[in-house]
Amino acid sequence: MTVTARRELVSPATRNAFRSLATDLALRIVAELWENHGFAPIPPDELKYQDSGQRRTEFMLYAEGVDWADPTQVRRALLVFEDFIREYRDPNDQSTPKWLEDIRVRLERDGFALDKEGRISWSNPPVLVRDLSTLSDASGITIELERIRRDLTTDPQGAIGAAKQLIEATAKTALQELGVEVDKNAALPALISTVQKSLKLDAASAPDGPDGSKAVKKILSGSVNITVGVAELRNQGFGSGHGQASAPSGLGVRHARLTVNAAVTWCELILDTLADPAAPWRKVTT
Repeated sequence: MTVTARRELVSPATRNAFRSLATDLALRIVAELWENHGFAPIPPDELKYQDSGQRRTEFMLYAEGVDWADPTQVRRALLVFEDFIREYRDPNDQSTPKWLEDIRVRLERDGFALDKEGRISWSNPPVLVRDLSTLSDASGITIELERIRRDLTTDPQGAIGAAKQLIEATAKTALQELGVEVDKNAALPALISTVQKSLKLDAASAPDGPDGSKAVKKILSGSVNITVGVAELRNQGFGSGHGQASAPSGLGVRHARLTVNAAVTWCELILDTLADPAAPWRKVTT
């Protein structure tokens, strides 16, 4: 089994800055701010952090229980951080104190923005909000997601190329999880066909019920067209991966978003079906 490193979305430096705020708050408040957003402390004997300060230790009992690579958990943790700012900040002080400026800089380095009201938002939010930790090796998918996050608003051609590669990586990862051997040099249409048949997402193998309905079959047919369209756009020179004599003209961020969102729709379909314990592909036919 391959152990895949998952990138933390909030750095230790940023978490440490918020931990420092706990020093001047009541122990009860530190716990409440976490628990108000559904977080629970880990057992004290599992805490790796050592500190003589009770409030900082209390903060870490909750912080070490967060999966900082999981976008869903991070979204809730950011709400906790917003509450820490509001609890710590002097409402009568309209200036920007040094501690808040330090937090703003650290958040920006992690890809977040902090507004004047203390609200935290993603500068470049994750494009695929799925738990990849259950996959034996999600590194191929993770690499392409990082490329998309990096390029989406600054390099449309790079984002389009990464979107096509995300589809390919997702298909290969799903087939690996299913134990289906596939030629590493297989063309994208062949990969798409193989993975959808293996997951019973093609019209021929769809069972009775919603998966076999005409409406769902139309949607599934459209999902195949999505992957073909993404690949064709990239191959026509609008995506990275092929050297061009001239850079494509007229290509903008909206084209990159369209392509990425289309690719993500298909990838989510594959990953959701792969993870669904009641999905048709899991049922043994007799």
